[in-house]
Amino acid sequence: MADTEFERQLASQYGTVIGIDEVGRGALAGPVGVGACVAGLGEPPLGLTDSKALSLKQREHFVSLAQEWAYPWAVTYASNREVDELGIITALRLAGIRALENIKEAGVVADVVLLDGSHDWLTPPQDLFSFDTAPLVERFQAVGAPPVVMKVKADASCSVVAAASVMAKVARDKLMEELPDPGYGWAKNKGYGSAAHREAIRSLGVSQWHRTSWKLV
Repeated sequence: MADTEFERQLASQYGTVIGIDEVGRGALAGPVGVGACVAGLGEPPLGLTDSKALSLKQREHFVSLAQEWAYPWAVTYASNREVDELGIITALRLAGIRALENIKEAGVVADVVLLDGSHDWLTPPQDLFSFDTAPLVERFQAVGAPPVVMKVKADASCSVVAAASVMAKVARDKLMEELPDPGYGWAKNKGYGSAAHREAIRSLGVSQWHRTSWKLV
């Protein structure tokens, strides 16, 4: 079960903590999503943890509680076409910056970001001569260019990242379930590369929601 110990340490050192987690990174179709939320002042929902460790029913139970506790929050995306055009890391960065922009519009600027994992995919490299990177550097600076602290398994151990994880998972799953589906099985696979999904690609071809730069079959 996640707790607030680590994020409270960060808050005492930096100030406002925003937790971020991604979803859909390894999917063959659909957008990559990022959940972001502000560490709440009160106690988090009891039992909140990484979305992957929760059942569908449990995620649906926790999502509204997490949104209330960790407000403001945002779930934002980079489309499958942006993944194809920019690559997965830059697409993740774009989605993450969009989330920080949404939270800033709600009146909160991060003093520090707590990111799940061991790789800082959020901070743009300072290459102002790159066509892809320069606009993201400017947008990152506009949301405060917060320092990023990485923590492996933060989605399971830190409540604010667990909240972001649940929000992102529930939102992206719903998005995928609502896509027109001629037989790809979005409701079951959510765009990930199950055997049935790959077989559907072989028989139906590639849809407008697939990441065509990826090895699909």
